[in-house]
Amino acid sequence: MSRRLVPVSRSDLIRRFRKLGWEGPRSGKRHDFMQEGKRKVRIPNPHKGGIGVDLLANVLRQAGMSRDEWLDSAD
Repeated sequence: MSRRLVPVSRSDLIRRFRKLGWEGPRSGKRHDFMQEGKRKVRIPNPHKGGIGVDLLANVLRQAGMSRDEWLDSAD
């Protein structure tokens, strides 16, 4: 399996965050967010395309999640 980030759908992003112990998505003012304890991470609004690698990397950085932790959640 490749150890590189690849674009994901919004539903896959939410599913994998839940698998890692996050709750949500919860409604915010402009964006939905996922929550783990006191930590909150905004997730992109639904749109036709997938969530690109750059945006995914930014979301993971905001969540304090390592690339390996994210990639291992795919199993």
